[in-house]
Amino acid sequence: MAAKDLYEKDFYKVLGLPKTAQGDEIKKKYRTLARELHPDKTKGDSVREEKFKEVSEAYEILSDAKKRAEYDEARSLFERGGFRSPQGGQNFQGGDLNDLFGGGNPQDIFANLFGGGGRRGPRKGQDLQTEATITFRESVFGTTLELKLTSDRGVPQNVSARVPAGVNDGAKIRVKGKGAYGEAGPGDLFILLHVKPHPIFSRKSENLMIVLPVTFTEAALGADIKVPTLSGDDVTVRLAPGTPNGRVLRVKGRGITKGSTTGDLLVTVEVQVPQRVEGKAAEALRTFEKETESIDVRAEFISKASI
Repeated sequence: MAAKDLYEKDFYKVLGLPKTAQGDEIKKKYRTLARELHPDKTKGDSVREEKFKEVSEAYEILSDAKKRAEYDEARSLFERGGFRSPQGGQNFQGGDLNDLFGGGNPQDIFANLFGGGGRRGPRKGQDLQTEATITFRESVFGTTLELKLTSDRGVPQNVSARVPAGVNDGAKIRVKGKGAYGEAGPGDLFILLHVKPHPIFSRKSENLMIVLPVTFTEAALGADIKVPTLSGDDVTVRLAPGTPNGRVLRVKGRGITKGSTTGDLLVTVEVQVPQRVEGKAAEALRTFEKETESIDVRAEFISKASI
């Protein structure tokens, strides 16, 4: 289609909207017209099919802010009689079209709106986006989403989408051919994923992380402690005698598998202090205190204060 044919078209009139129409108004009107004029409902009616193509063409331009601005500018110039030679790109009311459009060939302005040269062939439908929420476990091991969406044609469609293992919060997955209808076939559907936080597990890259509560005696004397994993089984970590609060223990290969890479499970030790100690337990701690009173745990700390 020649550029002249494009800028002579009033896309606002095609949709039955004023030039001041907002994005939501344009989208709503397009959907209404698309349902009425869709070839599935108007089989054999060439006039209505042609009208559907015009509506789709108008929506593609007016629903895109950049394309709409370029169209409005060139359309305004055309309405003022500014183009003297649509194909030549020479003068317009004493000026130079190359200057107006910042250099280059001005006859391409409308061709650029349609993403190609001076001719426009059948176009695919627009890509669509929706959102879905999955659990932390599903993000680690993968899952299959079953979605029910409403299409531009007004007929609800069921969409099955595979979520690969190891996806992050905010990731997008693509489902080919499930977008809006177009003359050259439908566009694609993109699903934005939200991952629910887990009560005890978190992740950093391909590593899983967990905070392990331990008692004072386990940290002081050492212990073998079972730690849960997302796989459902337990792994045993060994605390060396005198393990400090905050030490991180690494369990190799028990993290997230993403492609050919598998992370680790990082276990952070958190020593628990009882809120109340009574009876023999309190007596035992007092004995411990007396037996260790020669050890000043703050000596090095105090010495650094004067540096």
